[in-house]
Amino acid sequence: MPSLDDVCVRALSLPCSPALLPRLAALLERPDTDIEELAGLVGLDPVLASATLRMANSVYFGGGAPVETVNQAVMRLGMRELYRLAALSLASRWMAIEVDGYRWEAGDSCRGSLVCALAAEALAQATGRVDPTLAYTAGLVHEIGKLAIAFSCAESFPAIRARRQESGGSWIEAETRVLGFNHAMVSARLLREWSFPDACVAVAEHNPPDAALPAAYRPLAAHVHAAQHLAAAFGAGQGEDAFLFRLNSGLLEEHGLDGALLERTLPQVLERATRLLGGRLNEGPVLF
Repeated sequence: MPSLDDVCVRALSLPCSPALLPRLAALLERPDTDIEELAGLVGLDPVLASATLRMANSVYFGGGAPVETVNQAVMRLGMRELYRLAALSLASRWMAIEVDGYRWEAGDSCRGSLVCALAAEALAQATGRVDPTLAYTAGLVHEIGKLAIAFSCAESFPAIRARRQESGGSWIEAETRVLGFNHAMVSARLLREWSFPDACVAVAEHNPPDAALPAAYRPLAAHVHAAQHLAAAFGAGQGEDAFLFRLNSGLLEEHGLDGALLERTLPQVLERATRLLGGRLNEGPVLF
């Protein structure tokens, strides 16, 4: 059976990692970042550059002459929209790895992560307690370790499934008993290796949020936890473990995330997800 190190080393060797994303985020945080710097970084990834041009010339962002360069595309999209697109493009390629462990169908991992990211961003915008871009990033990548485990430990999933049914506990507890580690541990290790912000690493490592979560990261963890709840209610792209979700309502209330806000946010998430995914909202491969 692969160890935690084996799983992470194998995942880190895949050529489609989202490691460029933290570099983009760092540029956005700098007040003196200009279009040329962003365009230069986007241009390092030909697939991302093509996706940027395609999105800038789409109906949603159109309204003038077609753009022909990455610089022009960045200007039309704007820095924040560019970041959302980059996050989707980079993460979706990694999430397109064909795995079955959580009984996903094609595109489900990316679909579920995107809905969680959109929900986390919308909730952060509503409460004003967390940076929406950070919430979006954490929501998108906080369970990326699931893919690594499914990629390397597919033969262990029947035992994980049986263990969970016998114990009546959570999925992550069953993973830990069978594998000796779990997807939260893998997620944190990968995000740390890819130089994601410490806040994203902490949210991934303490998923679901627990008493050991540092206080500084509790607001972000609460927003991502609430977003997971909305994503599970939404249904798109959810693996079998999502239906075992246990909501920490006390944590949510502590950070202004009450039931009324969650109810108001769900239609917003549906609208944003539909705009981005269109006919791929419920099925089919997802690539940007």
